[in-house]
Amino acid sequence: MGRAFEYRKARKLKRWGNMSRTFTRIGKEITIAVKAGGDDPTANPRLRMLMQNAKAANMPKDTVERAIKKATDKDASDYKEITYEGYGPHGIAIFVEAATDNNTRTVANVRSYFTKHGGSLGTQGSLTFLFDHKSVFKIKPKEGVDLDELELELIDYGVDELENDEEEIVIYGAFDQFANIQKYLEENGYEIVSAEFERIPNDYKDVSPEDRESINKLLEKLEDDEDVQNVFHNMREVEEDEE
Repeated sequence: MGRAFEYRKARKLKRWGNMSRTFTRIGKEITIAVKAGGDDPTANPRLRMLMQNAKAANMPKDTVERAIKKATDKDASDYKEITYEGYGPHGIAIFVEAATDNNTRTVANVRSYFTKHGGSLGTQGSLTFLFDHKSVFKIKPKEGVDLDELELELIDYGVDELENDEEEIVIYGAFDQFANIQKYLEENGYEIVSAEFERIPNDYKDVSPEDRESINKLLEKLEDDEDVQNVFHNMREVEEDEE
């Protein structure tokens, strides 16, 4: 899973290279979190995590505070989280997560991207079986803590894998155990660098360099849409091919 994670991270960092896009994405998530659980991070675990993610993305503190304040405004947009699933060129499965205040606009755009790039948009839930929905935490190592022992401890909290990622530890756990994992890490003094949800393919598909180029055009078009938050797919990445 490590190499796959690295490549998903590389693609995300490439997309997030545009700071304004990154801040817009996090700002939408903050709006959703505040409207669902209030603007007090001590009482809103999801907001607390988003503030940490914002820090990891170098989002200025005052920008985060403005986003929280704006979310409490009665006129603030109500974003709906929605997913779209379909097949891109050459049978690559693609899972799109969006946060939108106009689903009609978003679904029309997403469908047009699939159609124009040789793919097809499917029905909601049609590709769920191809992806494992995971909670993914990145934490700083703590002196004196053995990773094997930590992994055994976290099994009771829904964690199924730990791995070293340079100077950080990546924790993979069940989607519905996000809050429990977060609570354990916070209560045991671990520094959480970031926390998010990932849709990890349970099987990867090999494609030729020529096919990869056409698939990437669709992926980039989806990622450029202002309503799209995340794009996941089951195309095997170049680095994995080289192993």
